[in-house]
Amino acid sequence: MTILNATNRMDVRRATEDVNQRTLSGVHDVMARFIYLASMRDYNTGVYHHAGLAMRFSEEVACEALAACHRETYRQLVASSLRGMVEQLERYANTSGTLPTEFISTWRVLQPYRVAVPADSDPISTDLLCSNVNTALSILESRLLERSGRAQGASPRPSPAQ
Repeated sequence: MTILNATNRMDVRRATEDVNQRTLSGVHDVMARFIYLASMRDYNTGVYHHAGLAMRFSEEVACEALAACHRETYRQLVASSLRGMVEQLERYANTSGTLPTEFISTWRVLQPYRVAVPADSDPISTDLLCSNVNTALSILESRLLERSGRAQGASPRPSPAQ
């Protein structure tokens, strides 16, 4: 880990504010921010990239700022109630461009939230997050089944021929 001098620490604070104001202000849910920020990290090196931020500050400062934002969204997500997690996951699924059933199935198999965890996260928090996401996926799946059952039960049945 790089030790930043005082000037770079100030730049990281300014860059973090920039990310929060310009980039993340339009991403309302913590889950969506978490996944978005994780996508800015190179999974081979752990280095975060954002061309605009790097041009304005430096590659190192941009990386540190994105990492700080990612850690903060991770902490917020870990601290979310199960109800909040379900709501955020449902909204995220609804904006994913895929069917909710397909989203749930894919998330169960690929578990993208596992690779989205910041590298320096403690294992207990990571286990809690993963457990909560799995539980939230089960609740969403149950709701979908319930809704589809109600939709099928609500459809009018053909009247018997007389």
